[in-house]
Order: sequence, then structure tokens, then C-alpha cells
Amino acid sequence: MRSLLVFRKISSRLRLRCLRNSKPFCSLSQFPKESENPSQEEQRLVYGSTLVTSEASLFPAKPDLKDDASVIGVLLNRRNNPESALQFYNWARPWRGSFEEGDLFWLLIHILVSSPDTCGRASDFLIRYVSTSNPTPMPSVSFSSLVDSAKLFGFEVNSRAFNYLLNAYSKKRQTDDAVDILSQMLELGVIPFVPYVNRTLSALVQRNSIAEAKELYSRMAAIGVDGDNCTTQLLMRASLREEKPEEALEAFSRAIERGAEPDDLLYSLAVQACCKTLNLARAKSLLREMKEKKLCVPSQQTYTSVIVASVKQGNMKEAVRIKDEMVSDGIPMNVVAATSLITGYCKINDLGSALELFHQMEKEGPSPNIVTFSVLIEWCSKNGEIDKAFEFYKKMEGLGLTLSVFHVHAIIKGCLKGQKEEEALKLFDESFETGLANVFICNSILSWLCKQGKIDKATELLRKMETRGLEPDVVSYNNVMLAHCRKKDMDLARTVFSNMLEKGLKPNNYTYSILIDGCFKNHDKENALEVINQMTSSSNEVNGVVCQTIINGLCKVGQTSKAREVLANMIKEKRFCVSCMSYNSIIDGLIKEGEMDSAVAAYKEMCGNGVSPDVVTYTILMNGLCKNNRMDQALEMRDEMKNKGVKLDITAYGALIDGFCKKSNMEGASALFSELIEEGLRPSQPVYNSLISGYRNLGNMAAALDLYKKMLKDGVRCDLGTYTTLIDGLLKEGDLILASDLYTEMQAVGIVPDEIMYTVIVNGLSKKGQFVKVVKMFEEMKKNNVTPNVLIYNTVIAGHYREGNLDEAFKLHDEMLDKGILPDGATFDILVSGKVGKFQPTRAASL
Repeated sequence: MRSLLVFRKISSRLRLRCLRNSKPFCSLSQFPKESENPSQEEQRLVYGSTLVTSEASLFPAKPDLKDDASVIGVLLNRRNNPESALQFYNWARPWRGSFEEGDLFWLLIHILVSSPDTCGRASDFLIRYVSTSNPTPMPSVSFSSLVDSAKLFGFEVNSRAFNYLLNAYSKKRQTDDAVDILSQMLELGVIPFVPYVNRTLSALVQRNSIAEAKELYSRMAAIGVDGDNCTTQLLMRASLREEKPEEALEAFSRAIERGAEPDDLLYSLAVQACCKTLNLARAKSLLREMKEKKLCVPSQQTYTSVIVASVKQGNMKEAVRIKDEMVSDGIPMNVVAATSLITGYCKINDLGSALELFHQMEKEGPSPNIVTFSVLIEWCSKNGEIDKAFEFYKKMEGLGLTLSVFHVHAIIKGCLKGQKEEEALKLFDESFETGLANVFICNSILSWLCKQGKIDKATELLRKMETRGLEPDVVSYNNVMLAHCRKKDMDLARTVFSNMLEKGLKPNNYTYSILIDGCFKNHDKENALEVINQMTSSSNEVNGVVCQTIINGLCKVGQTSKAREVLANMIKEKRFCVSCMSYNSIIDGLIKEGEMDSAVAAYKEMCGNGVSPDVVTYTILMNGLCKNNRMDQALEMRDEMKNKGVKLDITAYGALIDGFCKKSNMEGASALFSELIEEGLRPSQPVYNSLISGYRNLGNMAAALDLYKKMLKDGVRCDLGTYTTLIDGLLKEGDLILASDLYTEMQAVGIVPDEIMYTVIVNGLSKKGQFVKVVKMFEEMKKNNVTPNVLIYNTVIAGHYREGNLDEAFKLHDEMLDKGILPDGATFDILVSGKVGKFQPTRAASL
């Protein structure tokens, strides 16, 4: 609007001439290079039709400058002679004053940028215009003035004018204004000078306006201005700062495609980007390319990037090779590369090489920093090298490096792991007294004290934390609560929970899980339900762990129906994603409660809700079906497993084999045994025990003993059940010698007989009339603190009665009463009626 007002001041004759000479507004068709200058022949300084000779001949002694129109007229007469126009400006300035306003100023700029000899002065004028104006001219106004004046005075647009305006704003660090100028230039198709663009992009990247910088570059590239290596570097740095190395590599590839010759900095950034994506093959390829060109020497940072990436990828051999190559090229190793190599050695448990490199750093450099010491302290502590960890700790103190909580925590955890409790507690006390210890360190000690059952000391530490201003957090209280639950002291656990609430701490899901699980394990269903109600009424978001704890607990206390109800509500309210584990607990609980049909129904519900059964689900169901004599259904489950691609594990096979053995179907059991071996599974102890028991029940002790020998050959340890079954079967067959040998072998491997084993032996010896051995076994039971049951007492009493030792028989009767063992009908038949001949001990029902 202002330019139009100025235009009205121009005489009609002059205005007509301006309009007649006006040229269409356009931009340069090619990217202009700032260094391009017209040839000397093209630089003709004309003043009208007269060649300019001197300033004195051109201008009168006193100017007659009545208004802007007269000045504009003079300048327009000299439009083809920028030197003359500049002379006129310099001559008229003392009389007229500054022209840095209105159309006069913009006309002068257009004239000056038309010649390489005066374009520099145009740039100076624009810089002064932007820098000295108060307030700073709005970029939209400046840009419009430049455009309007070009149209008004008939100038073909010279992109230099707009670029110098951009330069003026960017030099004053008016980044937003520079961005506005550049945006308007791009809208009009004016080709920007790359150095000025780079300065603007750099300012945007420095202030973290990376998205804006990238968008501006995209618009610039859309009109064919790709920029130079500096532009690519800016884009790559911006992408790396955003943790987008792939975009950095794309920018590098675009530069190569348009024929750019990468310099060492571009190569270095590309190598760093490759390393961040762990594309070591390309990183090493670029490294070789740099060296082959010899113009671009890989920098220390470039080599370090490849070393660090190689260590992250676990390729220590390659990391060391790159380090050796760097050193052979005369580039010293820096502390980042050295520390990374030490970390790599530690991760592959080569602590010796890590320590060797550290000592090399001490002798030859670079000097270790805090990170170096931190890595060594952490890994020495993890590997049980506590003395070494302390040594580095002391070295840090000697070098004046700041010790942190991390160092103390690492050593304390290492000491506790290595069972060096005294050192851990000593260091903890020191850090606690000096104020270095924080809540995390205290929680580590609390956790250890609680696991050791030292609850009193843990409680004392809680109090000390409060007095020192280290307020215990939820984790602190959770540790102590868990310890009380493990000790089955739920009253104290709930007291700790109440204290936590009084402190204003909000219980988390783990807090509720601890209490609920503790209550259920201690058969305290009422308090468990109370905690559940408290949790659901709070604003605490219930997660899957808590729900699983509730379901497990209810199932364990025989409240599986309630557990199903809880699960149904959780699904309905979408409070957590129902898992296979939840259904497994419910199915198992129903089977244990004798609700086999309900268990199958729960399984079908599970499938209907889109939850895929796992091998545990099928194993629970097959085991329950086998125990309920529903072998056909169990085998159907097995087939369904295979159809769904769920492989049977050794436990699943064991459930089926045990079911066949209990039905005395050893042919089916043996077929499954062969199948599991073909599947590459190793038979377990329970599988062998089921088969041995099955053959024993059929009186086929030869097959049972063959399996026993195979167990030993396969390295599967026999347990008390194995020996009990074998000895029972051998005694029934009357093979006292082999039974005795197995009994001796059992004791030799450290297995102590229990009540069932003694019952089997006493039963077998009694049937064979081995009363002396029966008495011996009876006395052995007492020495081993195994209380004889009624059956054994009756067997021994009957024996004494047969031998005529009535006093001993009645003495044993009194002993039974003293131990709280109630005599049964057989006892009275022996002692009162003398029915010894009719008394025959029976095999233990549990076998």
C-alpha cells in the first residue's frame, strides 16, 4: 500500500515511462552462483547515451531534489549504470539524508544488484537496513516492498536482491524472519543461494526445530535446489540428533546420486549412521572408501563409532581389529573407544583382557574416566571379584573422581551375591553415614535381610531410613511384608501394610499380590478376600499378576467356583487380558475338587473366549481324566494336542503313561514310552516310577528291574518311591537277598526310609517268618525317628505273642498308647483273644 502511495507522487510522464518499460516478474531459470560475474566487456557504464567520465561533470554543485519523484527520476536515468547511481546516492546523501525507506531504497537495491561491481554494496545496505531499523522490519513487509518495487519500476527480478535480504535477516540471527523470507522466495520460485539457506537451516537445527528445517529443505529441493555437502551434513546431523540414522543415510545416498563428492565429514556422519543401525558391513565399506580416496582421512570419531558398534554387536574380534587399524594409521585411541572395548571384554566374561587394557590405559593413555571405572566396578562385582572392585573404588577416590550411588550399589550387590555379607554391610554403613546411600541401596539391603529371615534388622533399617530423611518407598515396605508372609506372620505383614498407608504411600499391584498370596498360603481366606475388596474399591488399576494371584489362591483353598466368578467379572470389565495360566489354575482346582465335568466345561469356555490351551492345560486335563478312569477322553485330548500343533512334553507323556499303568495296560504304556524317546525326550524319574509300579502290580519284576537298570544307565536318579516299589515287589516274590541289596544301596546313596518303606519291609519279612529281622527293622525305625504305624505295631506284637513274649507284647501296646497311636481291632484280637494265627499283615494301601 505504501509503494502505491509513493507511485502516485511520480509525475504522469515519468510514471508512463516506468509502465512502458515495465517487464514481467520472473525468476532465474538456473541456480545462480554467487561467484558468477559478467565479463569486463559487458560492464559498460552509460549515463543516458554519454559515457560516465567524472562525478563533477555529472552533478551540479547544489542538487535540486524537491521530492521523491525527482530522485527516482535521476536514479531511473542511471538504472543501466549502477556505478553512476551509487555515485549519485553518495553525492546526494548529505543533502537528502538516508534513502533507506520507501521506494527510493528498494529502487537503489534493484539497480545495485544488477552489477557485480555494486551488488556487494546492495548487500551492505540491506544488512544495515535490517540491523539498524528499530523495530526490526517485518520480513513480509520487506519482501513485499522488494517485489512491489520490481514490478513498479520494471526490473526483471534478480534473485540476488532476495538472497541478500535473506542474508541480512539470518546474519542478525532473526531465524524466524529468515525462514519467512526463504518461504516467500520458494513460493515465488526464486532460487535461494545455498550458503544463506545453510545458515538458516543450521539455526533451525541448533534450536531443535528439526521438523521445520526438513520441511523447508523439502520445499527447496522441490524447485531443484539440492544444496551442497554442508546442506547434507546439516540434514544428517539433524536426523542423528533425532535418533533417525536411516534418514541420515538416505540424505547421504541422495547426495551421492546427484554426483556430490563426499568430504571426510560427510563420510564420518555416514559411518556413524551405519553404526547406529548396526550395519557394520556398510560402515566398514565406507571406511575403506575413505582410505582409498586418500583425500578423506578417517577421524578418531569415525573409527570410534565403528569400534563401539562392533562391541554392541558382540563382535569383539572386529572391534579389536578396527582399533589396531586406527592406531596403525597414527590415530591414538580415545577414552570412549577404550571404555567400549573394556565393556565388550566384560560382556564376554574376559575380565583378564579388560583389566589388561585398563592397565595399558594407565601407562600409555588415554586416562580412564568415570565411565571406565564404573564398567570395571560393575563387572568385577558381578563376577565375584570384589577385591578388584574395591581396588577401583579406591583408585577413583585417589584420582579425585566423584563416587556415585551406582558404584556403591554395584559393589554391595556383588558382595551379597558372593556371600560376603560383612563387606557389604560395612560399605553400606559407610555410605549411609556419609549420606551417599539412597533408597535404592537401602532397598537392596532390605531385600537381602528379608531373604535371610533377618526381619528385625530389616525393620530397624526402615526406622533408620526415616530418621535420616530417606523415606522408605513402596518397594521398601513390600520387601518387609513379603518376609513376614514367608514367616507366616500375617498379622505383622498387615501391620506393615497399615504403616505404609499411614505414610501416604499408595500400594502397587505387587503390594496387593504379596498380601493376597500370603493370606491364601496361610489358609486365611477371610483376610485374603478383605484385601481383594480393599484393592478393588481403591483407584488402583488391577493387572494380570494380581488377578492371577487371586485366582490361584482361591483355587488352592477349594474356592474354584469363586475363582471362576472372579475371572468372569475381570473378562466382563476388561480389567486385564485373560491368560491361559488363569484357566489352567481353574481347571486344576476343579479336578482336585472332583469336578471333572466342570473342568472339561472350563476348558471349552477357555477355547470359546479365544484363549489357546498350552501343553500345561492339556497335561492337567489328561492327568485328571486318567485318574478318573476316562482314558479314552485322555487320548482324545492327546490327539487334539497334536492336531493343534502343541507338542507333548515329558510331563504330558508321564500323565498318560501313569494312567495306562494304573489300568495295568502296560502295552499302551510301553508304546507311549517308546514314542517319547523317538520324540527326543528324556524319560524322567516319575515316568520310570509309573512303569516300574505298573510291572510290579502285574508281578513282572523282571521288566521292573530292567527299567531300574535303564534308569541308572541313563543317569536318572532313583528316589525313595523307586526303591519302595522294587523292594515291595521282590519281597512279595520272596527274593529277600536282592531286596536287602537294594535297601543297602538306597541307604548308601543317602536316601532315608520312611514309614511306607518300613511298612513294606516289615510286611514282607513277617510273611516270610523273619521275625528277628522284623524286630531289628522295628528298632531301626525308632533310631531314625520314624514312628511305627498300627500295622507295624500289630505285626511286631503278633510276633512276640507267637514267641511267647507276652510281657513284651503288652509293653508295646502301652507304648502305642503313650505315642497317641490308637490300637485297632486286630490289636485286641491278638492280645485279648489270642488270634495270632489268623493275623496276616496286609500291604500298605498307599502302594
